[in-house]
Amino acid sequence: MLKAQIQADMKTAMKAGEKTRLGVIRLILAAVKQREVDERIELDDTQVLAVLDKMMKQRRDSIEQFGAAGRQDLVDVERFEVEVIQGYLPQALDEAELAALVEAAVTQSGAAAMSDMGKVMALLKPQVQGRADMGAVSAQVKRRLGV
Repeated sequence: MLKAQIQADMKTAMKAGEKTRLGVIRLILAAVKQREVDERIELDDTQVLAVLDKMMKQRRDSIEQFGAAGRQDLVDVERFEVEVIQGYLPQALDEAELAALVEAAVTQSGAAAMSDMGKVMALLKPQVQGRADMGAVSAQVKRRLGV
């Protein structure tokens, strides 16, 4: 399980004295634990990936905002966190793979207009979770549906 891998990596980071990496791993485990407590469930790998995906989105937004404010020190911290989190996510989809998945989802759902976007996104979300930015996926679906 992904959660067990993260916990094992925490122990490794502790033993190696990697304080910054350890801090990020603890953030990940805290986010996972928070969701487990809130929902009173044990998260499976798909749900852990959703937590990691949300953390990546938050970091990307922070990098953008800190960059605009001229805070390079904070941008560097966020980029390091992104690198660590990305290590637990599956390999990212390239543009061609994403386009093929969008095309298949549009065909499978029979989508013909923008009003069908929800159907397409519902099919795509489990396939691209943690492998692509959902904003980019949404933009590609919109282009495909002709908006």
